[in-house]
Amino acid sequence: YLKLDEPYGGETEVIHYLEMLRGIVGFDEIKKRVVSPVKRKIGAYYGCLLLRPGKIMQMDNPENPTIMEDFLRAIGAEPVVYANRNECCGGYAVMEDRAIAQKKSTAVMHNAADMQAEMLVTACPLCQYNLTKNSAAETQLPVYYFTELLAEALGVKEDAE
Repeated sequence: YLKLDEPYGGETEVIHYLEMLRGIVGFDEIKKRVVSPVKRKIGAYYGCLLLRPGKIMQMDNPENPTIMEDFLRAIGAEPVVYANRNECCGGYAVMEDRAIAQKKSTAVMHNAADMQAEMLVTACPLCQYNLTKNSAAETQLPVYYFTELLAEALGVKEDAE
């Protein structure tokens, strides 16, 4: 806990949940615990902020990441690699120019669908929202947050009522 009378020197290491799954739990351990493999072709959507700035984040290669594809393999899915997986979805532009956001998110969705993805998975709630709400209707692939698929694979997903 933070002591208010002592200066904080930044000694707390903060890691992303994907980093924890990869580096502390281990994707091999997750694979052993899968009870309901997610047997679908899934495109990992990294977006523009998960891995950048690369020198600070140092989670994965910002130009050719593999962390989400490795996660997808661990839960029994077939990763679909597509060109726009690292491109901006327009999430931050939506307030200023919805047409730009729609153009960017639609391009991501078209590209993933063209490569035979049945759905997308992301680790950014803003990307999930933007891809779901701001891409053109004809490009609608389901978009899930990665923890939803983890829960499904581990058999702990609650049914929505």
